[in-house]
Amino acid sequence: MTTFPGGTSVTRVSVYDEGGTPHLHTTSTEAYVVIAGTGAVQTLDPSGLRETPLEPGSTVWFTPGVIHRAINHGGLELLVVMSNAGLPESGDAVMTFPADVLADPDRYRSAALVPADDAENAVRARRVLALDGFARLEPAGLADLYERAAALVRPHVEQWREIVRAQPPRSDAVLDALAAGDSRHLGKAAVFSAPESDTRGWGMCGRLGTHDVRDPKGSDR
Repeated sequence: MTTFPGGTSVTRVSVYDEGGTPHLHTTSTEAYVVIAGTGAVQTLDPSGLRETPLEPGSTVWFTPGVIHRAINHGGLELLVVMSNAGLPESGDAVMTFPADVLADPDRYRSAALVPADDAENAVRARRVLALDGFARLEPAGLADLYERAAALVRPHVEQWREIVRAQPPRSDAVLDALAAGDSRHLGKAAVFSAPESDTRGWGMCGRLGTHDVRDPKGSDR
């Protein structure tokens, strides 16, 4: 189980030279902490389209429903902090493919697939398709996109509930214990370290170096 409250995950992302694939999350809030290079994050939400500059030391975060795409101006590397660890990998991230693709779950899955034997070309192809859909979007039309995104993820919701239930107790449980004079959770204090994984995955905005922040003992700290 993850040891960060709320199942937070930490991933190092080396942003693609061509930039990322525009997408949104239906449940998870995401933060970018810039650790190297320069670039921007392009976002679209009901308030409009904007581009936020990124440079070392800057941080930007966005809530579910914000379409976002990292743009690399040179050597851009991010530390990405994501809530609800496990959900983005289980379908929470929805790419901005054209409406006809989003309306067909089978076509969407086919377009989103990244086969291990042709990952680089597949990542490029889905980015081109998502940019095509993104270019047609306007704030007034986001409601239709959100409906299609909700329909795509609906089959995953019960699986997501199990993932969330398996995460550590949230702060309200700790506050309840303290209010009752119960300090037993403090007796479970521990320190962990999480080196970056040896292999890098193919993410929507760049190559991923994940950090395993689970309790190695499998306990509910």
